[in-house]
Amino acid sequence: MNSDLQLREDAILTTVVALDFRIEDRFANRGISKLCKQLREVAQQSAKTASEINEAVLWIRFVGYSLAALVVLIVAAMIWSVTHSVRFKDESIGWPDLLGMLDAGTNALLVLAATIYFLISLEVRIKRRRALMAIHKLRSLAHVIDMHQLTKDPERTLEGYQVAAHSPTEAMTAFELNRYLDYCSEMLSLIGKIAALYVQRFDDAVAVAAVGEVEQLTTGLSRKIWQKIILLSQFPNSATSPPLISPQHGNATTVEATPAAVEERDLGSE
Repeated sequence: MNSDLQLREDAILTTVVALDFRIEDRFANRGISKLCKQLREVAQQSAKTASEINEAVLWIRFVGYSLAALVVLIVAAMIWSVTHSVRFKDESIGWPDLLGMLDAGTNALLVLAATIYFLISLEVRIKRRRALMAIHKLRSLAHVIDMHQLTKDPERTLEGYQVAAHSPTEAMTAFELNRYLDYCSEMLSLIGKIAALYVQRFDDAVAVAAVGEVEQLTTGLSRKIWQKIILLSQFPNSATSPPLISPQHGNATTVEATPAAVEERDLGSE
């Protein structure tokens, strides 16, 4: 398979590290920053985890190869018995005895074949269990990310928003909330990519289906987040970007953040 069409562990890790730095710049020592560091640790271990999922179970391979060699020996003995005159204590083995021996050999072959099949399926189940455990951790991480953005409502940026007695005390500007929600969406997308990396070289229907469920989960959660972002952008007087500093006046004067300037600033800093 062309390597350009495969997910690369180093590329995913580079993206996660860059996202971690961006979140640390804006939300240092906040919950989302700590959460992204956990995602970074998972990404750093992704190559090792993917390798462990595909790692062969040596004792199963050894027993399987030994049984396969025994099958070959039994087949060779059966063929030799049919094609040669076998004598035991100077007495020739008759056809009834030969047929009985062949029947016993056939039964032994069936038992050995069933054992080999069981060992092969056992190795697949062990690898599948490894994959499902790793995918379950990603699924849990996706739900934790959703919990972090759950109370980040765009309405709280409105001037006339009334805070209730048990409302969250955390306050964000429209720009900060926009960045916060976008970072959550990016982390969910990266979780889907790491999950796909786990089964990239393990073509098991159950594991692939579990990865598909994680991708559906992260896509659904991201859709909810982007609904908030779109709603935030539609609010009147909702500045989704902070004012830019005028280079002519240093930190003393600010200029209006035009869409082109905002885009250029964001691409340069992030």
